[in-house]
Amino acid sequence: MSRNSKLFSPLFLKLVRDLWGIRSQAIAIALVIGSGIGLFFGSRATFDSLFYTRDTYYREYRFADVFASAKRAPDRLLAEIREIPGVSVAESRVVVDVTLDVPGMDAPAKGRLISVPEESRPQLNNVAVLRGRWVDSKRPDEAVVSEAFATAHGFDLGDSVYAVINGRRRSLVIVGVGQSPEYVYLISGNDLFPDVKRFGVFWVARRPLATAFDMEGGFNDLALALAPGASEQEVLTRLDEVLEPYGGFGAMGRSEQVSNWYLQNELTQLASMGRAVPTLFLLVAVFLLNVVLTRVIAVQRQQIAALKALGRTNFEIGLHYASWALVIGLTGCVFGVLFGVGITRAMLEMYRTYFSFPELHYDPALKHLWSAVLLAIAGSLAGAFNAIRSAVRLPPAQAMRPPTPPSFKRAWIGGRWLDQPSKIILRNVIRVPARTSLSVLGIAMAVAVMLVGTGMMDSIDELADVQFDLVQRQDVMVTFAEPVSSAALFELQRMPGVESVEAMRSVPVVLRAGPRSKQTALLGLPQNPRLMRAVDTSREAQPMPTHGLMLSKALASQLGVKPGDTLVAEVREGRRPHLTMTVASTIDDYMGTSAYLEIEALHRVMQEAGTLSAALLEVDTLAGEKLYRELKDAPRVAGVALRQASIDNFNTFLKDNMSGMMGINLLFAGIIAFGVVYNTARISLSERARDLASLRVLGFRKGEISYILLGEQAVLVLIALPLGLLIGRWMMAALVASMTSELYRVPFVLHGDTHVIATVTVVVAAAVSAIVVRRRLDGLDLVEVLKSRE
Repeated sequence: MSRNSKLFSPLFLKLVRDLWGIRSQAIAIALVIGSGIGLFFGSRATFDSLFYTRDTYYREYRFADVFASAKRAPDRLLAEIREIPGVSVAESRVVVDVTLDVPGMDAPAKGRLISVPEESRPQLNNVAVLRGRWVDSKRPDEAVVSEAFATAHGFDLGDSVYAVINGRRRSLVIVGVGQSPEYVYLISGNDLFPDVKRFGVFWVARRPLATAFDMEGGFNDLALALAPGASEQEVLTRLDEVLEPYGGFGAMGRSEQVSNWYLQNELTQLASMGRAVPTLFLLVAVFLLNVVLTRVIAVQRQQIAALKALGRTNFEIGLHYASWALVIGLTGCVFGVLFGVGITRAMLEMYRTYFSFPELHYDPALKHLWSAVLLAIAGSLAGAFNAIRSAVRLPPAQAMRPPTPPSFKRAWIGGRWLDQPSKIILRNVIRVPARTSLSVLGIAMAVAVMLVGTGMMDSIDELADVQFDLVQRQDVMVTFAEPVSSAALFELQRMPGVESVEAMRSVPVVLRAGPRSKQTALLGLPQNPRLMRAVDTSREAQPMPTHGLMLSKALASQLGVKPGDTLVAEVREGRRPHLTMTVASTIDDYMGTSAYLEIEALHRVMQEAGTLSAALLEVDTLAGEKLYRELKDAPRVAGVALRQASIDNFNTFLKDNMSGMMGINLLFAGIIAFGVVYNTARISLSERARDLASLRVLGFRKGEISYILLGEQAVLVLIALPLGLLIGRWMMAALVASMTSELYRVPFVLHGDTHVIATVTVVVAAAVSAIVVRRRLDGLDLVEVLKSRE
């Protein structure tokens, strides 16, 4: 046997013996570490899977860099666009939204028809055909349909869907099922979530589509690829200038394309979660390791002295106790990686409902495994550092003696109002302020994690209540392919089941305030609308201004304007006037970046009479089938949106997934609370076993000494609960602020029952740990404990 094996074999056996002696505490700490590692590994692996899948998909199917649309531009303009410096590929197409009559579905659906080249596949935004074949340009009725829409309706190859194309019903025969990088997040209009049953994309031959919509020899949509090193902003500016005479609606880069924006926003939030949440768990684990190992070294002072006296070096002793922490940390790491793989699979499965990829790549990269190991090692050594330093610095002669008793001052605790056991409890809490503070902070963090997890449901519920009960109060929204006269309101009013109708006018504009600009729409509504209202965060409906604009605060902030300031609205339709308008007021709302004004005021500035872009309907649900049948055949209708469908989508895509996250938070908060309370109680038991045994010999009952030990833990929990609720509210506010975007602002709402759930969860976890410790306390061998040396 080598000298090294002789040197380390006894220490190795001691390490195994020590860890077995505190196995329950070690497991509790390993679970906390594993939770943090699992979240780190899971979020990073999910991020990489989505990132790799997105980039591969974009590259292989040539996702465009720039997008633009116009009223109608001639094909000859394409040559000029290709000459713009920085443009490497420019491809034109015809894109039209139509009403669909889907078999087995009463309400009309919305279809987006996208033309494809006659002799080849698209150069940009190509389609991955998952089943079937590509469109034959010689057969005008063939189409490749988006995979999500086909799956939602159970379509097979050869099935047909009727579309109202420029006033005529036309059958589209499904010859293929596919996906495009342009519609990873399959969303229509201003919806927040995909509605795969009511919105589908159809790729069709160009010639028949162009003929139906008077686009022969022209186009209304454009996709560009940029050369390496090209300036996107310069290309956008020049492209807007070229398309301006042809009704250009404003070019945008890839970052502003709706599908890509949602996907990038999700990746950003995922990366943020992968940093913040694991850090919380590892900080708690560092605290627990420090407390437990410090106690172990205090108990083993004489063993350390003997080891040094027998020739063991400080390095060997330090390595021994570092190994103690590393075994716990790496055990937690193994659990965490396995748990992280499960999290990754669950999150990717969830993302399948949000994002449409031909194949969602899953490969837990080796780099994340090593990162998880390094993170576990770093956390373990950080937690053990102070304890190891004290063991290494301890002189052998001093270590042979019991530690110097701490110096305490006489303090008034409870006076005559408390019995002796209660005074002992308070004295123990007060006399070790550092450990008490850290224990309280650890439990408080468990409360905070639980409050944030459950509190998000409150915020989401508030967002839904305001949006679907106070803002959108219509049953049906009908949008028109082109602005129509007010006569359309009377036509809708006469349809079956329609009880009331409200007009809405939407004008696409670019708002400019100095160097800042924003592409949005002027939204014209009645002065005091009933079916579509502007509601602020205090749930108050605001009237439409008859002079000037009412901007959402988010939009006003982007433009850097306030009430009384002026801005220029560059209209992107009709005569395309440039309007100088005053900001009359701002509204702090939850959804979108809107610019409101009274509809008649909008008609005046646009110099038009009674024009509307959409109509809001209040309908009798019993007559819905008849109404939908007429809307399907209405030639000027481009889309029909149902309020109830929006609510169902909201619940499916957000609330259901939030419920799953709430369950995970519940589990993690319980692990933190159990780990902190259990380890604190076990350390207190090991420190005061002799004192508690002495009290038993003096006549104290088991219940009384349990009260002394566990009462101390109860005091820590009681102190931690309000602190945790405060920290949770602060964390919740920070989370809500981080989720703010152009599309929505999540409200900061926490209901009373949410505080109760967070509190009860942590109390239950603490109670479970107390039961475990009580069983150990009842099993104390009084003789053996009293024989032990101080």
